[in-house]
Amino acid sequence: MQLLNNLTPAQFLADYWQKKPLLIRQAIPNFKGLLNPNELAGLACEDNVPARIIQQKKDQWTVKYGPFDEADFAKLPKRDWTLLVQNVNHYLPEAADLLALFSFIPHARLDDLMVSYAPAGSGIGAHVDSYDVFLLQGAGKRNWKISAQNDLNLVEGAPLKILQNFETEQEWTLQAGDMLYLPPQVAHWGVSASDDCMTYSIGFRAAKRQELTHEFLNYLQDHLEQDNVRADGLYADADLALQKHPAEICDNMVKKVSLMLQSLTWDTNNVADFLGQYLTEPKLDVVFTPAPKISKAEFTKRLAAKTLLLSLKSQLLFTHNGFYLNGEKLVVPAEIIEAIKHLADKRYLNITALQANIHTLCSDSLFEAYLAGYVCFKHG
Repeated sequence: MQLLNNLTPAQFLADYWQKKPLLIRQAIPNFKGLLNPNELAGLACEDNVPARIIQQKKDQWTVKYGPFDEADFAKLPKRDWTLLVQNVNHYLPEAADLLALFSFIPHARLDDLMVSYAPAGSGIGAHVDSYDVFLLQGAGKRNWKISAQNDLNLVEGAPLKILQNFETEQEWTLQAGDMLYLPPQVAHWGVSASDDCMTYSIGFRAAKRQELTHEFLNYLQDHLEQDNVRADGLYADADLALQKHPAEICDNMVKKVSLMLQSLTWDTNNVADFLGQYLTEPKLDVVFTPAPKISKAEFTKRLAAKTLLLSLKSQLLFTHNGFYLNGEKLVVPAEIIEAIKHLADKRYLNITALQANIHTLCSDSLFEAYLAGYVCFKHG
């Protein structure tokens, strides 16, 4: 794959993924980007689009959050500022096509496509990320410096996690189509080397253990039964003895509650079910627009004639035990499992090409997903 410096995906995963950086010249030859600066600014003015403007004035940093308007951009100086817009793949079909090039990494790990714009000499300071990222250069040029340093002390009082002391170990200037892969915790510092510099950051999520634990415990609360306690799940103490101090939590109560908690058990099926829901749960800023209501018969007719697409904001994943769409478990008839896997992998479903059973495919789950705006038909 030219995208990986002619490495195979297996070679990249074995030698570079989460191990060491990789510079790729002309990963996408003649890549000029998916949108121009004005279009990116326009996207940053929309509601529910996560956007930031980061400015540096001497040694002071400021961050302003969108949505913005024309007046916000008119006030900006000629340099020393950067516009960052996240979740661009939720709004541009071309962005979804770009992300498809990175399908050698599981969809479950993908976070989003962030696009940045900066005039010459601008950047957001040296920092480290807790996730893997591919930095693809669009229009203009950007100078990147990286370091595997252990000194991660931050600038005090800054609204960003900017490294106090950065020591350059490697340095490159990326032009349109060049790409830099960075594993987590590699310090890096990008500065625009030309006006109208636009960088496309393909980021991959990496949840912290604390977050996973918290979310899984919430899942357990709703999904597991405590088989080894009383059927009503109530604390019981028929053996209660008289206490000297009524305000004391006695050892017997601690032991009983400890046994109740130890009775909680789970297996890999529960973990898989949790991950399916957790990894597809839309972010708080994601809003779906329901489709105009149609009958199931009309939906079936359209499905036979048109290509069905996952909505740009949708995430569909599957495990051995089920399919999950935007945090909800889908009921999928056995006859169409392979077709829905295709929809999850490729983000589209062409019934004619797959020769799937059209009436079975028009399950209640898929029809309801359409009405909710989770899937849509391709125009034309």
